Amino acid sequence: MTPLGPELRRIVGDAHVLERASQLLAYRSDALPGLRRAPALAVFPGARDELIAVVRALAAHGAPFVARGAGTGLSGGALADGVTLLGLHRLKRILALDPEARTATVEPGVVNALLTRAAAPHGLHYAPDPSSQAACTIGGNVAENAGGPHCLKYGVTLDHVLRATVVLPDGEVVILDRGDEAPGYDLLGAFIGSEGCFGVVADVTVRLTPDPERVITLLADFTTVRAAADATSRIIAAGILPAALELMDRPTIEAVESSIYAAGYPRDAAAVLLVEVDGAAAGLDDDAAAVEALCRAAGARGVRTATDPAERARLWQGRKKAFGAMGRVAPHLVVQDAVVPRTRLAELLDTIAAIGARHRVRICNVFHAGDGNLHPNIPYDAHDADEAARVHAAMGEVMAACIAAGGTITGEHGVGLDKLPYMERLFTADTLDAMCALRDVFDPARRANPGKVVPVHSCREWHAAPAARGLP
Repeated sequence: MTPLGPELRRIVGDAHVLERASQLLAYRSDALPGLRRAPALAVFPGARDELIAVVRALAAHGAPFVARGAGTGLSGGALADGVTLLGLHRLKRILALDPEARTATVEPGVVNALLTRAAAPHGLHYAPDPSSQAACTIGGNVAENAGGPHCLKYGVTLDHVLRATVVLPDGEVVILDRGDEAPGYDLLGAFIGSEGCFGVVADVTVRLTPDPERVITLLADFTTVRAAADATSRIIAAGILPAALELMDRPTIEAVESSIYAAGYPRDAAAVLLVEVDGAAAGLDDDAAAVEALCRAAGARGVRTATDPAERARLWQGRKKAFGAMGRVAPHLVVQDAVVPRTRLAELLDTIAAIGARHRVRICNVFHAGDGNLHPNIPYDAHDADEAARVHAAMGEVMAACIAAGGTITGEHGVGLDKLPYMERLFTADTLDAMCALRDVFDPARRANPGKVVPVHSCREWHAAPAARGLP
């Protein structure tokens, strides 16, 4: 038992502090199983006052910690390596829901899909919809600035958060607000997407979105991936802004159709596009007809329209459960999350296919084609050393190709541990120093989620004497 354990037990109760190795097994990884780290202990506050007391106790002991929500992250960002894991899933109350103002205030452990379920009777929903929305939590969405298929039209988490109550790593409680005319720097915007390195959310107020009058979902299938990518460019160039525009290739289709999430995708297609248009009922049929015509002009073999809500839900289940379906292919999965200009999609997909063939690995592509957010995935057996080496070499080349094409290394999964090696390829030393300086504003002792996002060895200021950084 660590010296910190008894104090934390006094705050949250014996049942909510775990210290035995067997109890901590479930917290050694997130949804990216290839990365594993063992926490020293785990503590789970069940109320706001408990959360604040826990953070202050950690500060008094000088103890580093990692905040964790549902563990659905895909970058190793919520792994605690020999430090305290601060679990937030018990903080799951919807504190207020105001249909007139179209806002909700929630604790960090509220599950994304449950917020939309609570808002549904009022004709509202919470727009950011990560594929893991049935399990992921709002606090984790804020930490990662999560997106989802519908972020093409509706934006990512950043666009829907109005206010957050935050517990800084030293235990101070602050409110970060974004009024329409709020003066000063946008500290809330800086906090969203900070991956747990700036502090812990105690509650967050989000904007709710009115349900559209009508929704039309189309599935177009193609005989080549390049044709599907070309259709994506044609749709956007035509000035049509779909609510979602998703691409899946044949290996992904095969994994989905062989699983319990089978959606009726054509197994012999090289790729499918899942396109959704929504909004006012008037004119929406014209938008859907234009999308179909553009897909056919790009070489679509067929275009089908969901005829009822059940069919629409089935088509979306296949897309949102694609990562889980790959568990039938192999026991482990590497998931990447690069963003490239839409105009380079077809070229990059050809490059990715060549990289997979050269390294003899199976790359499954499923991604947000509308905004160029690629998710190349490789199912593999991590216990096979040769295969694991080939997989990681392939992914390194994929990320290098995306950077060279004018892209970046993450669109929604975060840097965490997984993307840390790529940061110095993407940013200059001065830019990394600026990131470190911003982190120091919130957490000068670097106790919150240590070792994540920015390579510490690259930050010149971090190597200065502690007194030079204002530390004791």
